[in-house]
Amino acid sequence: MAVGCEREISDEVEFATLSNTGEVFTDTPIGLGSNFYFPYEGSKATAWSVDDEVSYKGSASMRFDVPNANDPEGNYAGAIFRIDGAGRNLTEYDALTFWAKSSQATTLAEVGFGEDFGENKYVTTLLNLSLSTNWVKYIIPIPDASKLFDERGMLRYSASGIGALGSEVGYTFWIDELKFEKLGTIAQPQPAILGGEDVVQSSFEGVNIDLTGLTQTFNLGSGLNQTVSAAPSYFAFSSTDVDVARVSEKGVVSVVGSGSATITAILGGVRALGSLKIESSASLVAAPLPTQAAANVISLFSNAYTNVPVDFFNGYYEGSTTQTSDIKLGDDDFKYYTDLNYVGIEFKNPAVNATNMNFLHLDIWTNNVAVDNFQIKIRDRGSNGVIDTNVNTGGPIEDDKEIIYTVTASEITSGQWLSIDIPLSGDIASQKGNLAQIVFVGDIDFLLDNLYFYK
Repeated sequence: MAVGCEREISDEVEFATLSNTGEVFTDTPIGLGSNFYFPYEGSKATAWSVDDEVSYKGSASMRFDVPNANDPEGNYAGAIFRIDGAGRNLTEYDALTFWAKSSQATTLAEVGFGEDFGENKYVTTLLNLSLSTNWVKYIIPIPDASKLFDERGMLRYSASGIGALGSEVGYTFWIDELKFEKLGTIAQPQPAILGGEDVVQSSFEGVNIDLTGLTQTFNLGSGLNQTVSAAPSYFAFSSTDVDVARVSEKGVVSVVGSGSATITAILGGVRALGSLKIESSASLVAAPLPTQAAANVISLFSNAYTNVPVDFFNGYYEGSTTQTSDIKLGDDDFKYYTDLNYVGIEFKNPAVNATNMNFLHLDIWTNNVAVDNFQIKIRDRGSNGVIDTNVNTGGPIEDDKEIIYTVTASEITSGQWLSIDIPLSGDIASQKGNLAQIVFVGDIDFLLDNLYFYK
């Protein structure tokens, strides 16, 4: 088709703009649309409701019924409130505020905003929010309001019951007068990455590293400091050498060459505390792909299987110098152990029942040229359910049993993966239904992958 004429836009035309309404809930949800509540997987979908009997101000509040751990509809309460439609321009505000109370004193695991089940670019979370039985006003500072010119995620929360793991008891809490505000008393920003620490990490070409410990801290009008977890997209990252390491908007460091590079960040024009110095010395290939059938495996750490719960991969025991970091090559995750003398992995909640398993398998990789013998110890926790260790010898006591398997220096080749299969035999064979700990002893920096029991 041919266009015969072209009309200019009148100076009187007003283009559509996003709403800058700050209110989210005051007696009723404000401007959220008809489909705005999205529960997290495994949470109780009916945990949220509008309560016409309880309120801080006005005639109603948001009510959240946290379930018992054995509730068949979900063992916790958690969801996002997302605008059903266009987002809001929140650039004129500096905080999300609300009044809240609980049926009993408790702590909410997470509460915040910015999650929309889409890009989730500007998720902001206040951790471990203490609630009392009285109405209290809470303030969640916005890390950098200039980013929130089109935001749909108005609220996110996650809350579990009170008590021992697996037997938590539910309770109820209420939120009222939920709104974004311009308080004018949010001051002295103190952003941080890596918890404000200057971290030095050895790495390898081709590896991806997720930056963690991203926070923003403000001083509130009360004089108290309030720290929130801030999504990577709030930060502007930089590298001293992009030929060694580069950082994405999502806070993923890609190691692209050999050498040294330091990663730093700025949030809202303020230099963030903390840095990551990458020392890259070699290229890395993925670990061997496991071939055992999933039905014959109890996996502690592998992308090839579903892993059982592990309490920790480094207990930082007294006297241990070992440091542990998480690194990623493509879709493959590794544990990286450096400055090793000894380190313990524990999986005692629950312990592993390996009665029908015959071996422990693991893959290790090192770039060390000269290494000594390397020991792997597998321990159970005995009938008393406690890992009892002799502080003088490092060996088990009481009724605990262990296997000690030695990898000789001649078996380890720098720059190559070594697959190790340890028979579950000897003293521990009669007690392998209660395995709870693996200990590495040696003088070696190594990557760990595919740690699992199998038959």
